[in-house]
Amino acid sequence: MTPQPPGNRDKDAGRWSDLGRPPLNADALRRALVRPGALWTSLDVVPATGSTNTDLAGRAAGGAVEGAVLVAEEQSAGRGRLDRTWSAPPRSGLFFSVYLTPRVPVERWGWLPLLAGVATATALSRTAGVDTALKWPNDLLVTVDGAERKAGGILAERAADGVVVGIGLNVTLTADELPVPGAGSLALAGARTTDRDPLLRAVLRSLDHWYGEWQTADGDPAASRLQEAYAAGCATLGRTVRAELPGGTDIVGEAVAIDGDGRLVLATADGVQQPVGAGDIIHLRPAGGAEGDGNGQPR
Repeated sequence: MTPQPPGNRDKDAGRWSDLGRPPLNADALRRALVRPGALWTSLDVVPATGSTNTDLAGRAAGGAVEGAVLVAEEQSAGRGRLDRTWSAPPRSGLFFSVYLTPRVPVERWGWLPLLAGVATATALSRTAGVDTALKWPNDLLVTVDGAERKAGGILAERAADGVVVGIGLNVTLTADELPVPGAGSLALAGARTTDRDPLLRAVLRSLDHWYGEWQTADGDPAASRLQEAYAAGCATLGRTVRAELPGGTDIVGEAVAIDGDGRLVLATADGVQQPVGAGDIIHLRPAGGAEGDGNGQPR
């Protein structure tokens, strides 16, 4: 169980009981992001929920339109890839999902979690001043005391006629609040701001930009420069890794490229270049030893 942040947790203390972690301003966020002609069509902030991905998928099934955004101040059942869990104290991070209905070939929809990674890393670098790297396929890494730490992750799931993309990011978690030693946060990485309102605005605007570029290029990752941007920010490339597959098998090789389908290409010792997809692996670890899963993948 993740420890609660300092501050009065009494229910009667109200929404400002932890002055170091003020609530998001939903009205201001809507004014800034939900406008005629913009991608974002609605934005709701809820105090707590099980999973924003699950909730937004339900809204999509009920007729929600593209551009719906659902943000939670706290999640009690955040999910990740392969049903790994994600936990964090209330208002200590950004936990949100967006609903997209891409008008590109379905076979290119697999680029959406990578697109979300590029958009988030770009926004955080500009707004928080924190270099954010991408660990294929869906982790966000920051550097804390010279070591790479997982500060967030991305989960994309089919829903109704589109895809729900969930993003979770540790913002103000302190060292004693981290769920596992390998986790991190923007605060621990020395962010110049941990104000969640401008951070969320920046990420959503960056998502709008990259999604627009990708759609204009009919989902082509090369023409939209998405493939190039992901490779430039991917910390996995150039390292020797072990891709653990179902059934107890694995592939060891140097990560040399991200191919046109968003797969990681491994150059093995026998000279073969073997692509592996996100749906094919259980874990991706450094070849020399074990690596913790951090906080799982959020949502």
